[in-house]
Amino acid sequence: MKLNSLKPRIFLSFFSLIIVLGVSIAMLGAYILKKDIIEKAQQEVKNNLQTARSVYDNQISAMRQAFELICDTADLSQFQQKIGLDYMYQVSLDQKQRVISPIVLRAFEGKAIGGTRIIETQELIQINQELADKSKINILPTSKAIATDRKILEQAMTIEYALPLQDKAGKVIKVIYGGKIINRDFALVDNIRDLVFQNKVYEGKSVGTVTIFQDDVRIATNVLTDKNQRAVGTRISEVVYNEVLKKGGTWVDRAFVVNAWYLTAYEPIRDIDNRIIGVLYVGVLEKPFVDTERAIVLAFFTIICAAGVLAAILALILTAAITKPMTMILRATSKIASGDLQHRVKTNSPLKELRELADAFNIMSSKLDEREKSLIVSNNKLEVLNRNYLDLVGFVSHELKGILSSIVLNAYNLRKEFLGPMNEAQKKALVSMSRNLDYLSATVKNFLNLSRIEKDEIMLKKTMANLKEQIFDVSIESFLQLAQEKNMTIDAQINPNIVINMDVGLIQIVANNLLSNAIKYGAQGGIIRITTQVKSSMVEVEVYNDGRPIASIDTDKLFKKFSRLIYAGMEKVKGTGIGLFITQKIIEQHGGEIWVEPKNAGNSFKFTIKTE
Repeated sequence: MKLNSLKPRIFLSFFSLIIVLGVSIAMLGAYILKKDIIEKAQQEVKNNLQTARSVYDNQISAMRQAFELICDTADLSQFQQKIGLDYMYQVSLDQKQRVISPIVLRAFEGKAIGGTRIIETQELIQINQELADKSKINILPTSKAIATDRKILEQAMTIEYALPLQDKAGKVIKVIYGGKIINRDFALVDNIRDLVFQNKVYEGKSVGTVTIFQDDVRIATNVLTDKNQRAVGTRISEVVYNEVLKKGGTWVDRAFVVNAWYLTAYEPIRDIDNRIIGVLYVGVLEKPFVDTERAIVLAFFTIICAAGVLAAILALILTAAITKPMTMILRATSKIASGDLQHRVKTNSPLKELRELADAFNIMSSKLDEREKSLIVSNNKLEVLNRNYLDLVGFVSHELKGILSSIVLNAYNLRKEFLGPMNEAQKKALVSMSRNLDYLSATVKNFLNLSRIEKDEIMLKKTMANLKEQIFDVSIESFLQLAQEKNMTIDAQINPNIVINMDVGLIQIVANNLLSNAIKYGAQGGIIRITTQVKSSMVEVEVYNDGRPIASIDTDKLFKKFSRLIYAGMEKVKGTGIGLFITQKIIEQHGGEIWVEPKNAGNSFKFTIKTE
């Protein structure tokens, strides 16, 4: 299929549009679907974590309710066995100094209290050697966990409750306390999982999992390894460690747990002194959500593809109906373009619009034929008139230039009194005459330059020249007297090291025009500032003058031929409206550009020019 012909292009346009729309809709649908499913799942995990925390906290509440039934003469060993504690003791006031548990010490202050704490190895051995052995956990290598040298976790995490007993005077005489070791307490995490997730399974894996960490080590979990064993001893990932254990925050995100991806939530477990001693984790297997998402997306794309095939067939039919008559019109257009304005189109298309297009094309051909003949005659006349106009402008300007040069020279001699002294009235008249002669001389030069530009006779003669010494210093010297007559200050901040490959005569015209305009339209007693900036291979020149800022709607008029802006107070300022037009053409021939930037109290004319 050739892509440079009309039929395949129209078909591909239709088909591409269908594909783009289809893919866009499919991607949008997939994004919304994924966002909805995952966001709902993450919210569900947050709720699950709250539920798990409630179940965990209920362990302490259950202990509190049980301890409230204890009397002073109760058989503690029997009571311990009845409520399922791993240890239970009573401590008298005189034994207080030997107490290690901060929970028991807090109870001696007179208030029952429960919480989670860490039991060190020595205390575990004193309680029960078998319990100490059972609590030991081998720390297993875990990917994504922080590096560690620890091999065995010998401490234990316990949920403990302490009840103070008081005498009739309200003084604490002893404390009864007991606790349940969490290390390898799988019944606890399984109970939480069953309450939160109803023990659902997906492809052989539990949908929900619960873990209790001591520091960053799993001590009770129903997360399974590849060998279908509880992942006790595996560790938390580094990113979760930093967020939860170090910063004390809650971490909710997808995470790789032992051997599968889960949508997880972690929060710190704190002791009664608010120190972080572990982490409570719940996770929902991500795969069910991913599989659901993929199934829906696949169905969605199947529908889109089927619709795309149907639309492509319709596009092919429509393309054939359009391209046949369009091909005839295209061929006719080529004939018209080659000059055969007598050619006409014949079509019997069943489409009304194409028949009307053919009729309109034939009418256009007839009109073009008539207009072509008329334009040939008019163009010949315009060429003659334009040639005469340009010759006249050039001839008159050239003749006036010679005459004006003589008059200006004589006026200069008179002003300097080389031909004899003059009275004050004669001097004033001569000053006025000199100004008019200067304006007329500048006008003649502008018209000569305009004639050269219109005839495309300007040929650049570039040489390396210093922008300050050979251009702007010359212009400033020429216009300094005019500036002093208006009490204007010329501040030239031109880099003396800028050397440019340019046509010196033409760039001198640019400098003269910009400086002349700055003086003519600048404010009485104002400042004219000339600055330069070197930017890569370009030089930017700015000529600023105090005065009335040019309105933004007028800036585009400045560089048009014979266009002048006259604001209030400028009615007596003379000008032809071609100086800036000539300036722009010269700058463009040097590969630069010129523009105006109105300021708060004046205007900046800026132009760029290549350095080489």
